[in-house]
Amino acid sequence: MNERIVPYDEKMTKTYKNLLEEFGTIRAGRANPNVLSKIRVDYYGTPTPLQQIGNITVPEPRVLQIQPWEASMVKSIEKAIMTSDLGIHPSNDGRVIRLIFPELTEERRKDLVKDIKKKGEGAKVAVRNIRRDANDTFKKLGKADISEDEVKDLNDEIQKLTDKYIKEIDKAVDEKSKEILTV
Repeated sequence: MNERIVPYDEKMTKTYKNLLEEFGTIRAGRANPNVLSKIRVDYYGTPTPLQQIGNITVPEPRVLQIQPWEASMVKSIEKAIMTSDLGIHPSNDGRVIRLIFPELTEERRKDLVKDIKKKGEGAKVAVRNIRRDANDTFKKLGKADISEDEVKDLNDEIQKLTDKYIKEIDKAVDEKSKEILTV
């Protein structure tokens, strides 16, 4: 790969990874600890990621269990979950917090799939914008530093890279959609 392409490849990789992270936070009716990744708990005055305050396990397919390392954190964790956009009411026994994920309705599944496709389209637009920026940069280089043939080669290479990431994004969207629609 041409060294002029590398920074754009890194940007496209970052866009793709961000999409996968977003998909990880979308709940599919199954318990997935990733849905808690954005939740911050007030830990002695500092907003701290939930994963750093306790142990998160999946004892059953639709249940997440959070066991704080300090029993005094149960109320703070519960409060953080209730104020988040998770939409699940936590229950606790004084030591352990349980989140029970309800089955998704057919309508909710379809809404989630629409949302997934929308996020996928957003990622594809971002990849195409990176390609456009690269092509603009190469065009400017062509006027000053490199030959027209080199500019054409760079444009071809960035197009192949764009096609590769678009295909990866489509694949990720299809996989996540299937996961959501599987009852």
